[in-house]
Amino acid sequence: MLGFAELQRQLGPVWAMNRPGGAPHVLVALPSFSLGETILAHYTSRIPALEHRYLLASLMLPRIETCEMVFVCSQAPVPEFVDYYISLAPRSRRHSARARLRVLTVDDPTPRSIAAKLLDQSDLLDRLRASFAGRPAFIEPWNVTGDEVEVARRLGAPINGTAPELWPLGYKSAGRRLFRAVGVPTPAGREGIRSVADVRAAIDAVLAERPAAEGVVVKHDNSGSGDGNLVVPLVDLAGRRLSGDAIRSRVAAMPAWYQADLALGGVVEELVTGARAASPSVQIDISPYREVTVVATHEQVLGGETRQVYMGCRFPADPAYAAELAKYGEVIGRHLADRGVVGRLSVDFMAVADDAGRWDLYALEINLRKGGTTHPYAALRNLVPGSYDTGAGTWYAADGTPRCYVATDNLVDSCWLGLPPVDVIRAVAASGLQFDRRTGAGVVLHMLSCLAIDGRLGLTAIGRSREHAQSLYDATVAVIAELAGQIIASLTEEPGVPG
Repeated sequence: MLGFAELQRQLGPVWAMNRPGGAPHVLVALPSFSLGETILAHYTSRIPALEHRYLLASLMLPRIETCEMVFVCSQAPVPEFVDYYISLAPRSRRHSARARLRVLTVDDPTPRSIAAKLLDQSDLLDRLRASFAGRPAFIEPWNVTGDEVEVARRLGAPINGTAPELWPLGYKSAGRRLFRAVGVPTPAGREGIRSVADVRAAIDAVLAERPAAEGVVVKHDNSGSGDGNLVVPLVDLAGRRLSGDAIRSRVAAMPAWYQADLALGGVVEELVTGARAASPSVQIDISPYREVTVVATHEQVLGGETRQVYMGCRFPADPAYAAELAKYGEVIGRHLADRGVVGRLSVDFMAVADDAGRWDLYALEINLRKGGTTHPYAALRNLVPGSYDTGAGTWYAADGTPRCYVATDNLVDSCWLGLPPVDVIRAVAASGLQFDRRTGAGVVLHMLSCLAIDGRLGLTAIGRSREHAQSLYDATVAVIAELAGQIIASLTEEPGVPG
């Protein structure tokens, strides 16, 4: 069995096969959320549905006809879901694409990553490795920890991702240090925070540098999707500065579980605000050959009580700063490539406009993993092949026409709980909203299994302009709401009285 470093030296040649006209190979899609117990516990019931988002990667199969994809998950998607994605392929390629998509289910309901579960079932690993039948194979992970490394070693397949020993490069503290080192602006703040006393000292430092700061965000170093973020206001609702005692009281009130995770490391930084503010991000690919490519920019849609939780995105980012965002992303990507980082990563920013309409960008954090923008981008890339022009901040299809999209993982309504997913697929198709290859526009659904959990699903609406994409999104929400209303009405109608 090869060591991980030796195994990774095989990545470049097999990774290069994963393109139209490449040699026959196998791609193992491993949506393994190897995160802290706190985050996993929060998402326990939704983990299977979150894994299913990466079925959108199967949309590559009609485009890359020499690829066989093995999708590993903890709950098998119903056949209708797989058929739905295959139906988006050109008719002449559907049979081949379906034959080259295999689903490997690890039957284990525990709130652990799929890699950890897979390691407990050596027979599945043996069967998977045997199925490669001598063909080159590589793993596309969500993130990479020791569990994913061990899966790779057992399969003899390299990983298109960053080695675990480099994972701390994506910590919030490390990110702030990197931004300063490469000249990318970042909010006022401090890193290396581990205690309530550290938080208080950091707030004092922020106020000394930014007397008008309205609040700070305390962030756990090793967290994602805003789950480790805690906002501490520094002004009251009337905009008046809180007293030192009031601020200290708020800091002291941080929950015990939060303080326990903070002891592992964190940052405190100014809560950047403004009359016009946005939360863009830039997505970067680093090849096994250290080539850095900015693949996309997005506007993140944030929600939750303090607007720190990722809810969805719009592609591309605002043209007012998309090009600058890409330039910062490339600088950061080159620095990380020199440190040995490989695969997909993203950098989150805050954008704030002054009274004259000039935008300032502030880098917030590095995500050395795939994220909420990965699967909608996969839908665009494979359904409307083209490229992202970083200077124009635009995706151009092969025919030169632009594309935009609006996407979410958090379209939720309690009235949708228990909606039959197949009925949702049919309703969207019947309304003419489903993605149409002839126009290169329309809606792609995902996370349909979450309808049975909490009435939630996801979608990506691809349009020819921002306005077109938003109109497709809005129309789809209306169609689903109408379907739910019809089903509820049918269930509540009184039975007819016989004549």
